[in-house]
Amino acid sequence: MDFKLEYKDKGSNARAGLITTDHGCIETPIFMPVGTQGTVKAVHMTELRDDINAQIILGNTYHLYLRPGLEILEQAGGLHRFNSWERPILTDSGGFQVFSLAENRKLSNEGAEFRSHIDGSKHFFTPEKVMDIQRTIGADIIMAFDECCPGDADYHYAKKSLALTESWLERCVRHFNSTGPKYGYGQCIFPIVQGCVYPELRRQAAQNVSEIGADGYAIGGLAVGEPTEKMYEMVEIVNEILPEDKPRYLMGVGTPVNLLEAIERGVDMFDCIMPTRNGRNGQLFTINGTMNMRNRKWADDFSPIDENRYSFVDTLYSKAYLHHLFKADELLALQIASIHNLAFYLWLVKEARRQIIAGDFLLWKKNMVADLNKRV
Repeated sequence: MDFKLEYKDKGSNARAGLITTDHGCIETPIFMPVGTQGTVKAVHMTELRDDINAQIILGNTYHLYLRPGLEILEQAGGLHRFNSWERPILTDSGGFQVFSLAENRKLSNEGAEFRSHIDGSKHFFTPEKVMDIQRTIGADIIMAFDECCPGDADYHYAKKSLALTESWLERCVRHFNSTGPKYGYGQCIFPIVQGCVYPELRRQAAQNVSEIGADGYAIGGLAVGEPTEKMYEMVEIVNEILPEDKPRYLMGVGTPVNLLEAIERGVDMFDCIMPTRNGRNGQLFTINGTMNMRNRKWADDFSPIDENRYSFVDTLYSKAYLHHLFKADELLALQIASIHNLAFYLWLVKEARRQIIAGDFLLWKKNMVADLNKRV
């Protein structure tokens, strides 16, 4: 993988760059639709590619390991061939999913023991095994195995958690470097910076991962219960230390405003389930704010879903029609809303990139944040 830093904003840490992988190029800042189980919920791959124009999608190690399983993925030739996605893929290591199974997992220096949320079967992830799983999945960018520390953890727990993550990271890097890709194209590993909301720990983590010389770096353990301002503070602290010439990925974040605030602080890559999950519940993100399509006010509004046309669905269907679909519990509602929201997120980061290149990012961002916080 190669990263070229192309432009830097004069008034902030916002940047525009280009990531090159064996499956194609990615213009940053970028948002990655979440395809947890090998699919972005309610969205067809052709829509992701041709209408939404997603440049990279995300898969999840934990979920793909359980279903369909490594044997099927290897027989298929990797996830790209299994789900017919020809562009880059990033895989989350499964650390967050293990974190979310708090009542059904046990951590040790060796790894993480957990029970499947599907059938209760017992499994054990070591750093080495997580590297092997992601090699088999075949993602272009893979994550080191980490413990996702709760956002409200005390300092003692956060310090202990970071020590565990850093010991696992050493093993991940060692095993990654001793193995190779399975399907004839390159893979790279991103270490994950943890440390909860404690500046000292975040600085330590950022310094330690920077010394590895990786192709890129992820910032994890944020948007997991801590105040939003703390999240921004941690991003600033970490990005002061991480190498400038490598991409920075803020994991699991977030709202459109979160994206713009993080871009201003030097983040290049994002993923979040919010555009599809909220879309399936009737919430649309737009340049004018959020819309709840279940509200009665849209029942007789025959104007396009969004006149700005981020996607083909925005002018093809009316607000009244989408309102009807949600009230009638029709599956098409979930598809339309998911496509719209993903297209809006991709438009937002593309426009942020354009404004960075033009030198107008800060003023544009200020005006956008004011509008994005509104409810339509």
